Amino acid sequence: MLCFTAPLPPSITQLLETGLVAMAKDPLAEAGLHFDELNKLRVLEPEVDQKTTELKEECEDFVDKISQFQKIVGGLIELVDELAKEAETEKMKAIGARNLLKSVAKQREAQQQQLQALIAEKKMQLER
Repeated sequence: MLCFTAPLPPSITQLLETGLVAMAKDPLAEAGLHFDELNKLRVLEPEVDQKTTELKEECEDFVDKISQFQKIVGGLIELVDELAKEAETEKMKAIGARNLLKSVAKQREAQQQQLQALIAEKKMQLER
């Protein structure tokens, strides 16, 4: 195995620092393949992979929040339905009470007419 200990010429050092040689030496990157931090071969660039992971996490958070929102709205709908049923029950009771009151008033009026007729009849009997 050969080992070079001589320093590189300044022109090559400058090329390495600017990345020109690295780009020329990396045919995998040109083919769209990259190594991640664990040296696993990836199709996506590391930045794209990171943004994809962040987006996935944000989507999971969003789905969790939507799920919680649906539960809250579901509970609210159930509560409103219960209140609507109670309001309808009270409305029917009020209508029943009003109808009963009208019925009692009509009965009193009929009874009053009967009593007035009876009084008129008794007066006629007394006049004879």
